Amino acid sequence: MTSTTEIPASEDPSTASLAVEKLAADHLVLDPAAVALLFTQARTANAFSDEPVSRDQLRAITELAKWPPTSANINPLRITFVTTPEGRARLLPLISEGNRAKTESAPVVAILAVDVDFHDRLPQLFPARPEMRDVFTGDPERRAEVARFNGALQTAYFILAVRAAGLAAGPMAGFDAAGVDAEFFPDRSYRSILVVNIGKPGANPWFPRLPRLDHDDYVDYL
Repeated sequence: MTSTTEIPASEDPSTASLAVEKLAADHLVLDPAAVALLFTQARTANAFSDEPVSRDQLRAITELAKWPPTSANINPLRITFVTTPEGRARLLPLISEGNRAKTESAPVVAILAVDVDFHDRLPQLFPARPEMRDVFTGDPERRAEVARFNGALQTAYFILAVRAAGLAAGPMAGFDAAGVDAEFFPDRSYRSILVVNIGKPGANPWFPRLPRLDHDDYVDYL
């Protein structure tokens, strides 16, 4: 099908997002408001209000984010929500200096990690092939690689679920991962991969909207 909506090349990002919304309205089944909430109007927040985020909201986010696919249904993502002053005091020194102020302002901070011993759950999660657990036993390097790849998929699902709750997400890779693992997971087989600030946007929360690649720069049809 040929699209009737043209996305202008090198357009102002805000204008381009409106054209994308028109294209989505013409060709996707997702409600236009949801397209805007999840994708075109969603932004990475750099400041947060003091409006609290409830445990029920966090439960709804995690229950939604667990459903999209992972390889062999391994589901390696493990989530730790930091919500108390004591937890924040442990976490903040391990956040890169340039990220600390926004992390301190967020009502909730999620530490996203992967369980490199995910294979122990395979008989439960992939009962059609319980022997797959044995494929990964004794191969920690492969487990780590598979866990990180699938954990990256799940972090994307998690961010979309945060947005679906009407909240802003501020994902950050600028932190001491080894330090976080030692502080929060000393006796567990978890390896942190991302920290995500969560809450309602505060004052001046956005940097200018950055451009995206034009369609023909990243899509081919064969």
